[in-house]
Amino acid sequence: MKPGWKRWLCVAVLSVPWAAQAQVDLAGLDRDMTGPRTQVLVLGTVHLGEHADFRPAKVASLLDRLAAYRPDYITIEAIDGEQCDQALRRPAYYGEDYCNAPAKARAATGLDLPAALDAVDATLAAWPAQPGAGDRRHLAALFLAAGDRASAYVQWLRLPDSERHAGDGLDEALVAVMRGTDAIANEDFRIAAPLAARLGLERVYPVDDHTGDNHRIADIRAFGQSVEAAWKAGRGRLDELERQQALLEQADDWLPLYRVLNEPGTLAVLAETNVAAALRARSSGHYPQIWVNGWELRNLRMVGNVLQVVRDRPGGRVLSIVGASHKPWFDSWLGRMPGLDVVDVAQVLR
Repeated sequence: MKPGWKRWLCVAVLSVPWAAQAQVDLAGLDRDMTGPRTQVLVLGTVHLGEHADFRPAKVASLLDRLAAYRPDYITIEAIDGEQCDQALRRPAYYGEDYCNAPAKARAATGLDLPAALDAVDATLAAWPAQPGAGDRRHLAALFLAAGDRASAYVQWLRLPDSERHAGDGLDEALVAVMRGTDAIANEDFRIAAPLAARLGLERVYPVDDHTGDNHRIADIRAFGQSVEAAWKAGRGRLDELERQQALLEQADDWLPLYRVLNEPGTLAVLAETNVAAALRARSSGHYPQIWVNGWELRNLRMVGNVLQVVRDRPGGRVLSIVGASHKPWFDSWLGRMPGLDVVDVAQVLR
């Protein structure tokens, strides 16, 4: 061969498209695993706050099915106090309305967010086997100061009615917050927290994350309009799906609604509308594609936060309650994790 053939061969090999390269199959790495396997059930939900006629009785049957699954940990689509504190320190980057500082809880406890987070950890580490009402009121106050209202509400619900009053760090202002939570139509407070209290759990776990989809776009209005136009053009089967959902929402029992919402066909329509339609759209600023990048990052980080809950506790049972549009991503990425099994939600909701 002529001189330089080795250099030509090297260039030729490096020119092979990435798509042609074989990928390592990671799916079977846990085939010889000896430790306990973690179970994760992902429940796709509607956002209850978007339904003016919602009543807690509508999800009573749903709660019965979820209680029978008996999760050890429940995660919710909410940001935690640590990310809230990060956002409050950089309002120019995250925006003034990213989260609300728990001012009332700080006034009651004297703790800022980082100190409250440390206090929650220390309190739970020394949590008595038989906590008294004072313990629960104190922990509720700490959770509120740590920006975790849903977990504070778990403690509130675990108190007997006669013990739901001020004391032990929970002042009258915080009692009003807890009583006001009774009327909030939100899946964190109407599904996750009541279920946790019913099962004897001490808290829920916020796992949402908006650090990846906090886009730095100069013309944010044009960005939003472009993304919305892409979704509108790609709605297709979503219109029929929403008509079916609206009929199911009229019922007194929403268990059939949740069954349909978590069906693979429904989830495929949501995924198609969110991502495929956005990627097909034409935009001079590539705005829909940028939105998809943020969506993928958000889901990746949310799934990572779910895994962090059980990272040091293999063998547990997790219920992850998240907006239905996120469920396909949760199921897909959680299903790739070694030592973890994704539970069939259809079997649980039968």
